[in-house]
Amino acid sequence: MIDNAPEGGTKMFTGCGTALVTPFRADQSLDEAAMRSLVKRQIDAGIDFLVPCGTTGESPTLTRSEHLRVVEITVQEAGGRVPVLAGAGGYNTHEVIELISELETIGLSGILSVTPYYNKPTQEGLYQHFRSIAESTSLPVILYSVQSRTAVNIEPATLVRLSEIRNIIGVKEASGSISQMASILARVPESFLVLSGDDAITLPLIALGGRGVVSVVSNEIPAEFGELTRAALNGDFVRARELQRKYQALMEINFIETSPGPVKFAMARMGLLEPVWRLPMVPPQAASQQRIENALEALGLLAGVRV
Repeated sequence: MIDNAPEGGTKMFTGCGTALVTPFRADQSLDEAAMRSLVKRQIDAGIDFLVPCGTTGESPTLTRSEHLRVVEITVQEAGGRVPVLAGAGGYNTHEVIELISELETIGLSGILSVTPYYNKPTQEGLYQHFRSIAESTSLPVILYSVQSRTAVNIEPATLVRLSEIRNIIGVKEASGSISQMASILARVPESFLVLSGDDAITLPLIALGGRGVVSVVSNEIPAEFGELTRAALNGDFVRARELQRKYQALMEINFIETSPGPVKFAMARMGLLEPVWRLPMVPPQAASQQRIENALEALGLLAGVRV
């Protein structure tokens, strides 16, 4: 296997990275003050890297100027203390490349690019899509494979081909298949990052050789999930399992309905943002809201509640 990864690229995105939600005001406008507060909270909690404008950040509903602004705010607030891996993906390769060229001027650390959705490219189409993106930029690129949301899977053989492109340094793997993750880790260069795209699978993926997670639950508990991730990476699986048991219900409740509906509702109940989504995302149903509140209360995470 050829190891072409840029030096330092993989170290930047090892550990726990948060797939940041995007806060909106009641009038649907971008809440820049809340965005700054969320980024500061993450950094204060010791998060390893930040991921603005991923799909958890409702990026398909952001205008181009909003997308750039959210990344700019994140970079400004990070102030070089943590790397920023900005989302830039879609089903139009040319438009993705144009977006990345604008993002490059902001001073971010890398790009996270989701597999094209709806048009269901073949494996060769995926290879050519991501190769074109990588060749358009000098930034490190991490791929995002999430078949449940895009209808297409980056197969291990395709990832092996893509890993030979120098600035494609890793994958956020959200297939849900431990077998596929094991196959990928057995075939790609050791420097190639395999990050979990599912919070609950972070621990077993790291046990197989994965290097961390791009997390939803760390929006709510950045310090705690960062500790779980680092414990697993350091081989302290006793502590990692303790934290997994404690926060498993929260990891599950974030997906009781389509994400990021539940996590944004939870964060609103924690007093971190206003409960506002952009269509076609809507608030969780009443029964789901109660279950989310119950999970938060059990952990002492409701605003004004401590256990």
